Amino acid sequence: MVSPSPERPPGATAHPAPALSEAAEFAVDGNLPIDPADLIAGLGRGLRVIECFDDEHARLTAAQVHQRTGIPRTAARRHLLSLCHFGYAATDGKHFWLTPRVLRLGQSYLESARLPRLVQPFLQRLSAATGETVNVSVLDGHSVVYVARSNTPRVVSIGFHAGARVPAHVVSTSRVLLATLSDADLQKWVAAHEFAGFTASTVVTAQDFVEQVMQARRQDHWISVGQLDVGLTGVATALRDRHGECKGALSMTLQSAAWPPEQVIARLVPALLETAQTLRPVV
Repeated sequence: MVSPSPERPPGATAHPAPALSEAAEFAVDGNLPIDPADLIAGLGRGLRVIECFDDEHARLTAAQVHQRTGIPRTAARRHLLSLCHFGYAATDGKHFWLTPRVLRLGQSYLESARLPRLVQPFLQRLSAATGETVNVSVLDGHSVVYVARSNTPRVVSIGFHAGARVPAHVVSTSRVLLATLSDADLQKWVAAHEFAGFTASTVVTAQDFVEQVMQARRQDHWISVGQLDVGLTGVATALRDRHGECKGALSMTLQSAAWPPEQVIARLVPALLETAQTLRPVV
């Protein structure tokens, strides 16, 4: 039995999709140059409409979608009605909400992406050796998204299922992922992040967070205790390819009572680092 892991833990603050200009709508991540004439702006707006729903905004009117996305109200309504037509949303005539069909979008990634398939045998091996669940995650904006998970040898396991999304600053993986960025990119990320508190141990200041990222960069791993849940410890290291480019993070979520920090350092950190090194030619 896997403990439930919500898309965003209770108390997290939603980040409305920013209003974009027509020119900004054509901006894409990555290095692939794309002529704006080759892009379909309507597709991008439709995806923004889907993304503006969350646990705090599960049912929205067209006017509320306009407020959260910056898309004109009449256009927002057309996008919502189109989502209803294709089965991705439903409506009572005024409010709209997403349907389970939307899960197909995320499932398509989990089933087709190269990284989860490649790392799975190594996660299973490490999990069998340590008796704990092992995850691989990536940074998506200001959230950490878990994309692969071992089948734990325990009957009851903890941690995050594949597809789970959590605010980046509350998990150990964010430190090792952000440690691979340049100082300028790190500062830009921190300046835009909202450091909400979940426990008394949660890092809620940008300065403290940056100091932890820098330390994670020096030691090539990070251990977080009680950041999201007072009873949980997280340990992570960056997952790099043969060229040194970060492809994700390798991590474990543990019961703090069963794993004091000195035992994590002595037993789990070396195992994580060894597995990450083994994966370099693979990922």
